[in-house]
Amino acid sequence: MRQIVLDTETTGIDPNEGHRIIEIGCVEVVERALTGRNYHVYINPEREVEAEAITVHGITNEFLADKPKFADIADEFFEFIKGAELVIHNAAFDVGFMDSEFARLKPVRKTADHCGIVDSLAIARAKHPGQKNSLDALCKRYGVDNSNRELHGALLDAEILADVYLLLTGGQTALSLDADSGEGGAGAGIRRASSDRAPLTVIHASEEENSAHDEFMAMMAKQAGETVWGKLDNGE
Repeated sequence: MRQIVLDTETTGIDPNEGHRIIEIGCVEVVERALTGRNYHVYINPEREVEAEAITVHGITNEFLADKPKFADIADEFFEFIKGAELVIHNAAFDVGFMDSEFARLKPVRKTADHCGIVDSLAIARAKHPGQKNSLDALCKRYGVDNSNRELHGALLDAEILADVYLLLTGGQTALSLDADSGEGGAGAGIRRASSDRAPLTVIHASEEENSAHDEFMAMMAKQAGETVWGKLDNGE
């Protein structure tokens, strides 16, 4: 199953008042595993971004001035999401904006006609009734690291939501062997590794260490009979 975890940033809160999408972030999940394939774009909305919106996401009119218009990216965006199940936190908001953008173009496309839609906010409210279920609240509940989320950003929020959604729906996205990770539920200790980090060093056992291991295994076999490790060493 192919899922796209999606988030948008906009010029305001209501597409019916002419507000537009200014950023799209998508993270691909296949068979409940992150594939590393993402889609991210900033968009010139052809109108001013409201000051209140800028305080939320920090994306200014000056920054967007040289970015492509939605019409320029509509086809590639549609091809990326087509046929997938979209996972969106408060889906009605983002889908409303997407449908408003697609309605300005020919052919007119309606998101629900080409994609499944899953609202992670509705899932969270059903699972945690009466509790806060914002993305930040869910990160805290499930131990997902959102320390880089000083402002809203579509791609970062989609990446965080992907971790939260997999934990929220019973999947495991990472193992933590950090004893100091603290409490945080099923996802305690999850941290996103930098994509540009250096490869981890592989340290092999020395000849003395291998010899000591063989002596220990021989002693174990003498005291307890044939061991599981011995069978493995013998290829059984």
